[in-house]
Amino acid sequence: MFRTFLKTAWRSLVKDRLHALVNVLGLSIGMTVAILISLWMYDELSFDKQFANHDRIARVLQNLNNNGETQTWWSVPYPLADELRKNYGSDFKHIAMAVNWGDHTISIGEKKLKAKGGFFEKEMPEMFSLDMLQGKRNALGDPSSVLISASAAKAYFGSEDAINRIINVAKDQPLKVAGVYKDFAKNSTLAGLDFIASWDHWYHANNDLKDMEDPWRPNFISLFAQVSDNADFDKVSARIKDAKLKKLNAQLQKKKPALFLLPMSRWHLYSEYKDGVNTGGAIRYVKMFAVIGVFILLLACINFMNLSTARSEKRAREVGIRKTVGSLRWQLVAQFFSESLLTVVFAFILALLFSWFSLAAFNEIAGKTLTMPWGNTWFWLAALGFVLFTALVAGSYPAFYLSSFKPVKVLKGTFKAGRLAALPRKALVVVQFSVSVALMISTVIVYKQIQYAKDRPVGYSRANLVAIPLTNPSIHEHFNAVKEELLQTGNVASVAESESPTTGIWNSTSGFSWPGKDPNLSTDFGVVQASLDYGKTVGWQIKEGRDFSRDFATDSSAFILNESAVRFMGLKNPVGQTVTWWGKPSMIIGVINDMVMESPYDAPKPVFYNLSDGLQGNVAIIKIAPGVSAKSALSKIEPIFKKYNTEQPFEYKFVDDEYNQKFGNEQRIGTLSGIFTALAIFISCLGLFGLISFVAEQRRKEVGIRKVLGASVLNVCSLLSKEFVGLVSIAFLISVPIAWYFMNEWLLNYSYRTSISWWVFVLAGAGALLITLLTVSFQAVKTALMNPVKSLRTE
Repeated sequence: MFRTFLKTAWRSLVKDRLHALVNVLGLSIGMTVAILISLWMYDELSFDKQFANHDRIARVLQNLNNNGETQTWWSVPYPLADELRKNYGSDFKHIAMAVNWGDHTISIGEKKLKAKGGFFEKEMPEMFSLDMLQGKRNALGDPSSVLISASAAKAYFGSEDAINRIINVAKDQPLKVAGVYKDFAKNSTLAGLDFIASWDHWYHANNDLKDMEDPWRPNFISLFAQVSDNADFDKVSARIKDAKLKKLNAQLQKKKPALFLLPMSRWHLYSEYKDGVNTGGAIRYVKMFAVIGVFILLLACINFMNLSTARSEKRAREVGIRKTVGSLRWQLVAQFFSESLLTVVFAFILALLFSWFSLAAFNEIAGKTLTMPWGNTWFWLAALGFVLFTALVAGSYPAFYLSSFKPVKVLKGTFKAGRLAALPRKALVVVQFSVSVALMISTVIVYKQIQYAKDRPVGYSRANLVAIPLTNPSIHEHFNAVKEELLQTGNVASVAESESPTTGIWNSTSGFSWPGKDPNLSTDFGVVQASLDYGKTVGWQIKEGRDFSRDFATDSSAFILNESAVRFMGLKNPVGQTVTWWGKPSMIIGVINDMVMESPYDAPKPVFYNLSDGLQGNVAIIKIAPGVSAKSALSKIEPIFKKYNTEQPFEYKFVDDEYNQKFGNEQRIGTLSGIFTALAIFISCLGLFGLISFVAEQRRKEVGIRKVLGASVLNVCSLLSKEFVGLVSIAFLISVPIAWYFMNEWLLNYSYRTSISWWVFVLAGAGALLITLLTVSFQAVKTALMNPVKSLRTE
């Protein structure tokens, strides 16, 4: 019987090719979007799940009272690891610190390569269940050993055996390769980690750590912990809450640091905190795209429902005859479900092809490396469920509606669908365009927010500004010579070195006091130490006072503050006043406009700027001379840096590019939202096109009579179009408050945010009406231009 159902369904599709094509195309696009979003969501939701102990691993974070608010820090002081081992050992199976985790220069003989790596305690490989291809996990017990990834081993040594080979992670720090591990998955916190070196090696190479007066003061390490098999995260968090507080001096205790564990399952998707409370993170985008995927698939299903029920009068005689000859209603329902299933199967095959061909472009936009899991059994089981579910949703209403016709009325010729029969179709069209218009409004607001942040005054000049990392001490030792040679090229206007790049603040500290400060207030200000000419190079804007100068010897102990610091401190006339930093008095010589150095969406952090006074800078900042091309300038800059730094490859970044990268996540979301919105509108228009085609066919005789009686083409087009324009107008009125509510909630995630302007809704409404008219007008004009003789000749 099922074979008969499918054969009949095939004949029905072939008989009405236009509507079959519209249904298949609409469903295939909707299913393509659903497949791509599902792959993306699976990648996000399975982040870090590849580790055997992922459900027992956590990161130690801390909440502190700073600047009148609770801040959440992901770094802790390094003595904390031993403190947890010593006094809370029963709660943990493994504890491991990580430091200096990022980009490094690897030297292998004369070869110099960029690598991502870090220095970890010896328990880290066991905790993260490294998949060792060569060597053993416990190799980090030897501080002179290093583990490298399989891809790094191939890049460093080709087909040769990597074990016992020597690599230099830094100058004069040779390490012996003791193991090769399988590369971490792309959707992993450790993705791209080329080498894992020993924490002990790093600790002994940094003598200033051992000589530190108070090792509990600086917070600069990442601390990972695997809780015991029978331990509960919340209970362990409660026990270790005050482990740091007990070790601090009276001044630092004012910050009231409270430790807690963040389980690995929440690192990626729940990484944002506000006032000490988790406010979500990337999970909001997972939820958003899940909703978009469901709605776009629903739009395609609505097309199928509408076009199937719109043809009810054509199918009524078939239903009447089948019932007369003995067909039961369940058999008719099964027949119509078979048509739905066959359509969905064709659409799914097409969707798989669309997904396969578009995956590369999707990956580029989304910043992913997704692949089609053709060989995964679970994928095909999910695909089967997906097809059946879609067929059920798309075919349920038409099946039960069409199978309900009374054979007596149908065969007597008295059956008419009537106005009430069209109400569900109209409601579904309203739903379609409500979703489409809401997506249009949301996409415009996302782009408006991005542009608003991009247009934000940053307080310095990014144009022609180049940042060069300084990882080798030799550059700092000869920095004045480097600076002089750069200026002599005529391609460089100004040079400075800084502890932090202009797009980040790498150091923050407490210990500041000033006249009128509340003695119970704990503070944490950003501190940027830089050389003379820093302000001139970046082009900061002096609001009060003056810049650092060679003419004043006392500037070596002076500060320049940004507006946010002055405002927070409540200083009325800051220039000339004295602040104390860890007991050392310093004068404020100037105030600058806030420089946007961190997130362009957040309020600027209070920052103190001072001269480096011999401190090695991390970044050289170079201003290319006006009228000089970047290519020409870099060709002169590179040889000078190589002359004084033979150990490190020449690297540079344009500050403008680095700043624009801060918009990367929002831009990806905006681009994907725009694409999905366009597809949603296209699907809705496909359905609209199918409906207007059917309506035009149904009203051919009426149009013919009206034309004979003198109706113009415009009159006929208006007659056929006004109903759909009215439905879209209703959809617009429904979508506006919904879109406003959800986008207003989304904008609350940003401190620096745009407003939701009225013109956004007008633009979306006008766009929806225009698209509707363009979709409807083609078939309306075609019908209006038909010769009335052809439609009336049978009368």
